[in-house]
Amino acid sequence: MTAITDLSALELSRAIHDRTVSCREVMAAYLERIGRINPKINAIVSLRDAEELMRESGERDAELDAGRSQGWMHGLPHAVKDLAPAKGIPCVFGSENYRDFVPDFDDIQVERIRALGAIIIGKTNTPEMGLGSHTFNPVFGPTRNPYDTGKSAGGSSGGAAAALAARLVPVADGSDMMGSLRNPAGFNNVVGYRPSYGRVPALGRELFLGQLAVNGPMARNVADVAALLAVQTGYDIRDPHSLSDEAFVLDPDVDMSSARIGWLGDYGGYLPFEDGVLDLCRDSLEVFRTIGCRVGDVTHRFDMARVWDSWRTLRHFLVAGGQAADYADPARRANMKPEMIWEVENGNALTAAQVFAASSVRSDWYRYMCGLFEEYDFLVLPTAQVFPFDVTLDWPKTVGGKAMDTYHRWMEVVIGPSMLGLPVAAMPAGFGSNGLPAGIQIIGRPRADLAVLHMAAAYESRTDWLSQAPAIAK
Repeated sequence: MTAITDLSALELSRAIHDRTVSCREVMAAYLERIGRINPKINAIVSLRDAEELMRESGERDAELDAGRSQGWMHGLPHAVKDLAPAKGIPCVFGSENYRDFVPDFDDIQVERIRALGAIIIGKTNTPEMGLGSHTFNPVFGPTRNPYDTGKSAGGSSGGAAAALAARLVPVADGSDMMGSLRNPAGFNNVVGYRPSYGRVPALGRELFLGQLAVNGPMARNVADVAALLAVQTGYDIRDPHSLSDEAFVLDPDVDMSSARIGWLGDYGGYLPFEDGVLDLCRDSLEVFRTIGCRVGDVTHRFDMARVWDSWRTLRHFLVAGGQAADYADPARRANMKPEMIWEVENGNALTAAQVFAASSVRSDWYRYMCGLFEEYDFLVLPTAQVFPFDVTLDWPKTVGGKAMDTYHRWMEVVIGPSMLGLPVAAMPAGFGSNGLPAGIQIIGRPRADLAVLHMAAAYESRTDWLSQAPAIAK
C-alpha cells in the first residue's frame, strides 16, 4: 500500500473524500514525517502545535461525516511560503526585523487555500526578504537539498521545493521575481509554475508599479500544479492587475505533437554554465521529439546585456521602494543583509529617466519575444546555470570560469520571461553525473497558461524523473 505521504495531492484528496483515510490519519502521517526528516533539511519553519493541528483535522473529519466538504483541499496539510501572510502564524520573511511579526490577516491566495479546506500547518523557509536564489537566513538558518543535504535547495521558494521533494507536504505555494519558483524546482526535481503576471492576485502596499513578482504553485506533478493554480487564480478587486477567472483543467486528450519548440540554450554563448548543466538540459529536448514536436535552435539576435541592465535597474527601483522604511531606520538597517542594502542604495540613486529607459528596453525585449512566438509555440531554457551548490556558500562567485559580479548574476538565465510576465513551467531535466537534479523552463506566449500546462503534462508523461525521490524520502 502506498504511504499517505507518497500520494500526490489529488490522490490524497480522493482518498480523504472516499474515506479511505481520515483527515486525522493524514495529519498524523505528515507530522510524523516532518518530525523525522525536517531536522535534516530545515524546510518547514514556524510549525504549529501538533495537538491544535490534530484538533482541526478532527473538525474536517466531522464535516465529512456530516456530508460537507469545503473543496478538494479539504483536510490537506499545507505550509505557506514565509513571504505570504497567514493569519495567526509568524511571517518572518527570513529577517530579524520581522522575527515577531504575526499577521492578523491572510494574503489572497492563503484565503483561497483555507477556503478549500486546507489546514495551514506552518511556513516554508525562504531567504531574507526573498532576496537570492539560495534559502538561508539569520532567523531559521539554511534549507538543505534533500538529494544531497550538503547542497543548496535554491530559492527563494527553497523551503517549499525541498518540503515537496522530501514528502513533507502534498503541494506547495511559492513566489517568483527572479526564478524563485523555477530554480528551486530544478534543484529539487519537482514542478514549479510561474503564472502569467496578474493570474494570481496578491496584496501589496504599492499596487501599480511592481510587475515582476508573482505567486504560483509547486508540486510533484503537473496535475497537482494545475489544481492549486485553479485555487490561487482569479480576479480580486484588491489587486488592480489581477486577471479574470479562467479554467485550468487539464485535458488528457490535447494533442501537443504539432508544437514548435525553440531552444534558447545559452543565448548564443552569452551565458556561462557549470559543466554538464547545459548538456543535460539540451538532452531533455529529446523528450519533446518523442511527443512529435518540431525542435530547433533559436538564432538569437537580441543584446542580452541590455536585458540584464534593464533588469538590474527595475529590480533596484522596486526593492528600494519596498524596503525604504526599514533602510531609513538605522537599527533595522543594521539587520539587513548586504545584498539588500546594495539593492536599496542603487535604487535610491536612480533617476526617473533611468527607470523609464530601463522600461523601454523591457518593451523592446517584449516585442522581440513576440516575434519569436510567431516562429515557435514554446521556448526552452535551463532553470539555472549551475547544479545545486555548497549550502554554506552565500552565492556562486564563478560560473563556467566567469566571475559573477553580483549576488544574483548566476541566475541570469531566468530573467527573460520574468521581465515580460510570461507563463513558465519548470520541469525536470534529469540528473547529472554528480547525482544532482537540473531542470528546464517551458516558456509560453503571453497569458497562454493552459497551453504551457498541457505542454508540461505531455513532457511529464514521457519521463520518469519525477518518480525518482531522494533517498531521504524513502
